[in-house]
Amino acid sequence: MSAHIYQTPKNAMQSGKARMRTWVLEHEPVEGKKPDPLTGWAGSGDTRQQLRLTFPSLDAAKAYAESIGLAYHVTMPAPKSLKLQAYADNFR
Repeated sequence: MSAHIYQTPKNAMQSGKARMRTWVLEHEPVEGKKPDPLTGWAGSGDTRQQLRLTFPSLDAAKAYAESIGLAYHVTMPAPKSLKLQAYADNFR
């Protein structure tokens, strides 16, 4: 069993930065999804895929994974770079 820890990204539909500081722990899928013969919907017997835990910090997420003996890998967020430009630059 392994898990993936990452920081929640900014919502593209909003300009605010709420809930960007939380860290998420998701379990990696153990088995692939297969179509249900009756409905055709994709599903699997792996119920850990439905579990998504949030933590206030990266250290808290790592501590939880280590306390239950779960192997994990962390994806750090990309560094943010601002491109400062003025309206007058359009006319140069």
